[in-house]
Parts: sequence; structure tokens; C-alpha cells
Amino acid sequence: MSASASSAPAPAGPAGPPELPVTFRPHRTRIVLLSVGAVMFAVIAGTGLVLEKLSLGERISFVTTAAAFLFVLWLLARPKVVADDEGVTVVNFTRTRRLAWAEIVRVNLRRGDPWVFLDLSDGSSAPALGIQPGIAREQAIADARALRALVEARSTAGTE
Repeated sequence: MSASASSAPAPAGPAGPPELPVTFRPHRTRIVLLSVGAVMFAVIAGTGLVLEKLSLGERISFVTTAAAFLFVLWLLARPKVVADDEGVTVVNFTRTRRLAWAEIVRVNLRRGDPWVFLDLSDGSSAPALGIQPGIAREQAIADARALRALVEARSTAGTE
């Protein structure tokens, strides 16, 4: 599902691209990952704290392991794509990349792709994990179309 800082953007269509700024992220995937992480943390840390025969070091080990699992799931839930007037910020698992509108040539989400790929003006391609069809395929397609409309509108606006 897409969401901007204030409200959900209008889908791209005959009226044109959504209003900026807009944030695209896989909300359902994020909810699942963070929920599972919270439950895992509670169960593992709680088990470590409740077991009577554990030493302090073993208790700390349980809590640290639970925190590590939660951290990994938080990293997996982190991806998003933020479009604003100056360009696009792509936040993936461990890396954030800022792209100017002129750098993005094309937005691709082909059948079977795990997420959107951005074709760049230097001939390379950059993954944008913030738009992924895993759990919410229709929303990912709508988000990819909206980002594509923004790229097309912004790239033609910069050349006029």
C-alpha cells in the first residue's frame, strides 16, 4: 500500500502521477515481519528470563539472541521508496541511495521479479525493494505504475 506523509496518494492514471512527496513500501510484508519479530523476541527472551536454572550469562544470551532475530527482521522490513521534488530515495535492507529524477530512465516490474528495478542513465540497474509483489501483488503493480508515471513526468519536465 502506498502512503505519503499526510495521506494515501491518488493512483497514477489518466489524471497523471500521484502528488509528491509519496512513499511506497510493502506494508503487509512489513506488518508480518515486525509482528513475527515481536512475538519471537517475547518468546525467546521470556523463556530465558523464566527458566530458573539458567545463569545470568545464559539469560543474557537468550535476550541477545532474541534481539538479534528482531534486528534481522527489522532490516527485512526496512525497504521503501520515497519520491519527492528532487528525486527518489531508495531504502533497501542495509543501503540507502538517493537518485535524481534525471538518473532514472525506466521503472521495471516484470512477471516473476521479486521487486522493482530502476534502469539508470549510466546503464546500470538498481533494485528498489520498497515495491515488491510478494504478499500484495496488485498494490505493487499500482505502486510501480505510479512511480513509472512520476519518472516519465519528471524526466520530460527536466528536458523542456
